Amino acid sequence: MQIETGDWLKKASPQRIAAFSRRLKPDERNEYAEHFDFHAHEGQLPPTGDWRVWLVMAGRGFGKTRAGAEWVRAVTEADGQARVALVAASLAEARAVMVEGESGLLACCTPRHRPRYEPSLQRLTFPNGAQAFLYSAAEPESLRGPQHSHAWCDEIGKWPHTQERATRAWDNLLLGLRLGSDQRICATTTPRAVPLVQRLLDGEEDGTAAVTRGTTEHNRAHLAPGFVEAMRREFGATALARQELDGEMLAEREGALWSRAVLEACREQDPFVLSGSKDERFARIVIGVDPPATAHGSECGIVVCALDAGGAESGRAHVLADCSVSGASPERWARAVAQAARSWGADRVIAERNQGGAMVESVLRAADMALPVRLVHASKGKSARAEPVAALYEAGRVRHAGMFAALEDQLCGMMSGGSYEGPGRSPDRADALVWAITELMLGRRRMPKVWRF
Repeated sequence: MQIETGDWLKKASPQRIAAFSRRLKPDERNEYAEHFDFHAHEGQLPPTGDWRVWLVMAGRGFGKTRAGAEWVRAVTEADGQARVALVAASLAEARAVMVEGESGLLACCTPRHRPRYEPSLQRLTFPNGAQAFLYSAAEPESLRGPQHSHAWCDEIGKWPHTQERATRAWDNLLLGLRLGSDQRICATTTPRAVPLVQRLLDGEEDGTAAVTRGTTEHNRAHLAPGFVEAMRREFGATALARQELDGEMLAEREGALWSRAVLEACREQDPFVLSGSKDERFARIVIGVDPPATAHGSECGIVVCALDAGGAESGRAHVLADCSVSGASPERWARAVAQAARSWGADRVIAERNQGGAMVESVLRAADMALPVRLVHASKGKSARAEPVAALYEAGRVRHAGMFAALEDQLCGMMSGGSYEGPGRSPDRADALVWAITELMLGRRRMPKVWRF
């Protein structure tokens, strides 16, 4: 029998699809199972038209990787002369996600079209002669010289931006895209406010790029049960939830001390996980605390930061955890500070003296008599204190070991003029971070001396 086609399959109930499947012969059932068009949601299928770049910019779990892999599969099945570049932030990610991942090429290609993968050559060869090659955007010069007919670029928003590597890798890729008669690129990414993503979005206006946008919700049927709800609980109504789940490009605030692009660039490529004790790479771990102004204040900022073995002069600071609590009594937030200090093996707690003075120290001592506390006095406004720390971020001297949605929203709301335009009444989490980073990187600098000869 001939397999039925049409949009009704995408809208049919599971019962109707099951009934349809039972009517198929074994070979037809296999073909139906392997036919991505029958199972994909609309955002995973290439747009029509004469585009050069197809940008799939959507939330986590949208199915971007599967869309890119299936597009490469279709290209290589149709053309045995195809030469496809597979570009990721690193070769390890290209292999783990684009090739060997659950939604990668090896998983989505049918047995009769599954490529032979040669890791040592970073090459895939398909049965009909088409080939695909792995590249790292961290090594832009590796794309200088090779020629391709197509390319799939994964998570371009997280490509490394130091020394403009992301844009250099993209430019070298474009210059080598000169094989075949219909050169095209599929770029998949979560929205990031970085120059390369913005450059591709600009191409939508002149017609050179087709942009597919979407949310995590669009692919709910293929995600683990409860995943969407769990992510909503984790990220709540933060701006990063709009970016990571709703696929929204967050606009930068003009005059803000921190930008989304800077925060994305400082995120650890391979976030490390500590078991609770001080990691051997860290010389110090401190906890910054911004106490509530009242007994039942809106929020107590509690941020864990570490200094690596390089020291304050040449090393980096790492933001390890945001343990802030909201609407807590003094006893409760003090216990949260003590618990964070024990869990991370902190050698110092830095708390602001202005909010309650000696009361802050007494509350912390009551929670843990052995807690190493140092009170600091805020002689300048929050913005003025934050400016040197923001400069450390710009210089690449601070890294984030993960994503801290509420904290990063506050950082992006701190303005150079002294005002605060982020969520909530006060940047309590951001201020706690500033105290911690100041202690680690700016607190003990040698002053220049004048010698008389």
